[in-house]
This record gives sequence, structure tokens and C-alpha cells, in this order.
Amino acid sequence: AAGLWSEVNRCGQNGDFARALKSVNKILQINKDDVTALQCKVVCLIQNGNFKEALGVINTHTKVLTSDVIAFEKAYCEYRLNRIESALKTIQSASQQTDKLKELYGQVLYRLERYDDCLAAYRDLIRNSQDEYEEERKTNLSAVVAAQSTWEKVVPEDLGLREATYELCYNSACALIGQGKLNEAMKKLQKAEELCRQSLSEDSDVTEEDTEAELAIIHGQMAYIMQLQGRTEDALQLYNQIIKLKPTDVGLLAVIANNIITINKDQNVFDSKKKVKLTNAEGVEHKLSKKQLQAIEFNKALLAMYTNQADQCRKLSASLQSQSPEHLLPVLIQAAQLCREKQHAKAVGLLQDFADQHPANAAEIKLTMAQLKIAQGSVTKACMILRSIEELQHKPGMVSALVTMYSHEEDIDSAIEVFTQAIQWYQQYQASQTRGANPKSAVHLSLIREAANFKLKHGRKKEAISDLEELWKQNPKDVHTLAQLISAYSLVDPEKAKVLSKHLPSSDTMSLKVDVDALENSHGATYVRKKAGKLTGDNQQKEQGQGEVKKKKKKKKGKLPKNYDPKVTPDPERWLPMRERSYYRGRKKGKKKDQVGKGTQGSTTTGSELDASRTANSPPTSPRPGSGAAVSATSNVIPPRHQKPAGAPATKKKQQQKKKKGAKGGW
Repeated sequence: AAGLWSEVNRCGQNGDFARALKSVNKILQINKDDVTALQCKVVCLIQNGNFKEALGVINTHTKVLTSDVIAFEKAYCEYRLNRIESALKTIQSASQQTDKLKELYGQVLYRLERYDDCLAAYRDLIRNSQDEYEEERKTNLSAVVAAQSTWEKVVPEDLGLREATYELCYNSACALIGQGKLNEAMKKLQKAEELCRQSLSEDSDVTEEDTEAELAIIHGQMAYIMQLQGRTEDALQLYNQIIKLKPTDVGLLAVIANNIITINKDQNVFDSKKKVKLTNAEGVEHKLSKKQLQAIEFNKALLAMYTNQADQCRKLSASLQSQSPEHLLPVLIQAAQLCREKQHAKAVGLLQDFADQHPANAAEIKLTMAQLKIAQGSVTKACMILRSIEELQHKPGMVSALVTMYSHEEDIDSAIEVFTQAIQWYQQYQASQTRGANPKSAVHLSLIREAANFKLKHGRKKEAISDLEELWKQNPKDVHTLAQLISAYSLVDPEKAKVLSKHLPSSDTMSLKVDVDALENSHGATYVRKKAGKLTGDNQQKEQGQGEVKKKKKKKKGKLPKNYDPKVTPDPERWLPMRERSYYRGRKKGKKKDQVGKGTQGSTTTGSELDASRTANSPPTSPRPGSGAAVSATSNVIPPRHQKPAGAPATKKKQQQKKKKGAKGGW
């Protein structure tokens, strides 16, 4: 047995745990309950990555391997097998909390997303430990702060850590992203990239591919910042570069694929369907936080909706709702799917049920319901839904929206009622805050002014008087409000209007010293007076006697026809339609109708078609297609537009030229 133990010791020092395990098994064959041998076997199995087998050995020999003896190994196996809750129980049940257990305890708390407890555990470790692992503990501490900033929106405290490594720089950048400080975060990531390259360049065994793989997570965070800044094309390019590297971190690939899907939205769904497979890789659920996994599931449901997979969309959203009953997104996705199926009434009913069951989230749900009602054209019902949101009734944005919608429906009374309720709410609120005093806030006064202007615009001057008096009371020097008040009183109480008009400033006090020339020559002037030039002689006399003389516009010379002949008197009836002219005789019907257009193309007619009885004084008629009597281009025949023919209709078109010699007829 002594020889076997020396073999185990030698193999352990050399890191050959496979051979050490064989020697340990031989020892256990001699004594199966040897505590030291069992411990060595568990360690060898852990070193070889056989966590499940190691945990089996521990559970099989519980009488020998008590929690005090093997607590760390058992908890570590459970942690590596993703049995996080069991690992926590094992650590807490240990009678003695060693440094190893405390280190593991911090890791377990981080995986359980108990960041406050985790932060306290690492602070205690850093305070009470002095060894070569101090840098790793500080890195873990910064990771906890980054997680708090990102997922819990906690403002991170300054830990005073010197960012000497790329891991610390990266975690600091993540914390800044959580605070929305994107530009600062980008600078930190660039510094982290530089430190990473420097660190890896010192190792001669590290290749360029290894460096790029290590930088993938930093580049992924850079792309995320670009996406948040709206630089989606740059982000998409960097995301795809990382995917091409095929990193081994399934969590990183899943997050990048999810971000690409969010960029694609309802476009490029084929690419999104390919990317969604990366989010389903084995082990992803153990690499990401709960909120990251939830966001991925939400996007899967939305992608199913965009790809018209209605059943899949309903299944995913129902599963999400069962996991998080109070979360808004699952019910909103279900409502959106129903709207795509033209089931608006059912969608509104679904949202109403959720609002009744979860009053805390009712405001956002009711806003969605109102939007659906507006889309259906039910503006009045949408207004009723919006007015039922008590916590938003007095908000200026809500008041403005309701007044606009009521005005669109020409329901002026309801619009005025909205103003009145909002003003009363501010009066009651300010009275409770100031213990009876009645100062007006800027928002309150703004609402009163908007109410008064609205009433005046719609002819409700009597109703606007109280609002205008309140405004004038707050600022007696406001001349515009006073003028509005006088205008309103002029219809109700003219005497009161006269009394108030005495408060108007005199014309002398209201005169403004305005430089007219400077005003006309200003950049925004619509009319600029031209500077007068020097006048001499006759021009000066004209200026004095007659004022400015307008320049006469030159008349454009009219265009003449191409065949215009100045020697020929134009036809006085040329502007009349042909049928209305005195010499129009109508079209000849039935003459040689059967022969028109017959024969092959380019062929000539027989001599019998020529009318020899016509004299030279007869006006020319339009040539027939293929006729041998076509007039050449050099003919001196005067067109009918310039000369009235005698007793025959005029031709409408210029006669065609003769075909050149040698031209072939037919096709």
C-alpha cells in the first residue's frame, strides 16, 4: 500500500490524475472505507472533469465522507453541475467556513443573482486574504458591481480599483453602460482591448486567432453600444464578424444572435430564423442572467408573430405569462397577435382583464387599449379609457391629448371639462402642500392659460373670464392677458370692460423706437426696398413729376408655321374648324372604297385610277397610299392654310415625298 500511495503522490504532483485514480482504486480494493483514499478519488475525478461521478462517490459514502470532511468538494461538484441551490445548502451546512468555501460561496451568490450578499462576501474575502489570487477577487468584485448597475439599475460605488487588467476595464465599461454613459463606456472598452492585446502578445504560444477569440466579448459589448446609439449598420457588421469567429462561449453567441434579431425586427426574418437557433444552444440557460433569458424568449415570441406563426406565438407568450404573471410584455404580444388576426375586440378584452387583475400596471395597459380604440375609429371610447387613468389625468401631456381628441370629435364641452378637472387637481395639491397658501406653479398657470385660449378660440368668452382674471391677478403687468379679459367682458359687461381698459398703458408708453430701414434690410424680412440710384437730367424730372415709371414688358415674337409664305394672304377662316368653314363640302363617300389599301406594299395603281378630267386649277387632294400621283418635295403648291381653295376641300397634311429609285416594295 505504501508503494501505491507514493505513486498517487507522484502522479498528483505531475498533474497525471488519470494514473493517480488507478492507484487510488487499487488502495480502495484493499480498504473500501479509507477516508483519505476516497477523498483522493473525489479530487482525481474533479480534476478530470467527472463531476457527476465524483458526487456519486460522495453520496455513496456519506457515513465516511461527512460534510465536515468533504463539504467543499461536494459543493463544487454541485456548482459545476448547475445545481446552484444545492451547492448553497451544502456550503451553509458546513460547520467550518474555510477560505475555499467562502470563495465558492461568492460564486454561488453571483449565479443566484443575489448581488448585495455577493458584494459583501467578496469584500470580506479581499479584506481578510493575502495571496496570489487577490487580482481575481477584485475582478469578481467589479463584475458584481457591473451586474448591479445593469440589471438592478443601482448607481455603482467607486471601489477604488486600479484598472490594470483588461478584465477590470471591461467590467467598468459594463457598469457605465448600465448608467447610460455610452461614450465613456466605449473609451473603457477600447482601453480594455489595448490591454488585452498587450497581455496576450507576451505569450508566444498565443496565435492571432486566439487573440481575436479573447477579444470577442469586448467587441460584442462595443457593438451593443453602437446599437444603443442608433449606429445599427456598424453594430450589425461587428456582430456578424464575431459570429464568423465561432467562439466557444455559447452565452456570447446567444446574446449576439438576440441583438441581431432585435435589429432586424419585422425585416429580414429569414436571417432572424437562422440566428434564433444560436439562442437554443445547450447550456445557454446556465450562462446568462434571468433577464437576458427572458428577453430572448420575448424576442422569440415576437419573431413567431412576424413570421405568421400564430400558434407558436401564443404558446410562447402564454409560457412567459405563466412564468411572470405581472409582466406586461406577454399580454401585449398576445394582444398584438390578435390585432394581426383582426380580432380587435378580443384584444381589448384581454388587456382589460389584465388591467383589472394587476392595477399596478393598469396605466400602460390602458394606454394600449386607447390606441387600439383610436385605430378602430372609436375616439370617444379611447377618451373614456384615458380619463380612467387617475394617476395621469392631471399630466399636461394627457390633458393635451384629450383636448385634441375631443376637439377632433367637436365635443368642446368635454374638452373644457378636462381642463377644469386638471386645474382643480393642481389647486387641491398645492393647497395641501402649502397649508392653505395659494401660490400657482408654472404648470398650473400654463394649464389655466391654455384653458382660457381654448375657450376664446371656440367662442366661449364668458367661460374664459374666470381663467383670465386668475392669470391677470398673478401678473398685473401682462398686457396681453388684460386685452383678452377686456375683449371677453365687452360681450358680458361693457361697463366692466371700460373700467379695465383704464389699466391699459397709454399709446405714448407703448410706442416703440423701430428703425424701419434696418428692419427691412434684416435677414428675415420678406420685402426689401431697393436702394434708389442717382438720378440725373430727364430721369430726375420724371421721378419728380410722375414718380416711378414701370418698365414695359417686351412682347415675345409669335412663332410662324414652317411653311409660312409672306407673299400669300393667310386664309381668314384658318382659325375655324374645317367643318365650319364656308368652302367645306364634306367627305366623299363610296368612291373607290373597295380599292383603298388593296395590293402589296409599294405597288402602284392602274392608270384608270388617275382622273384626267381634273384641270390644273383644281385644288390638290391628299394622295392615296401607293398612288403614283404623289407630289414631290419640290412642288410649288401653296398649302391651304395660306390660300383659300376654289370649290374643293383643302388637304390636311403635307404631301409625301416620292420613294427613291431602287426601293423595293413589300415586306
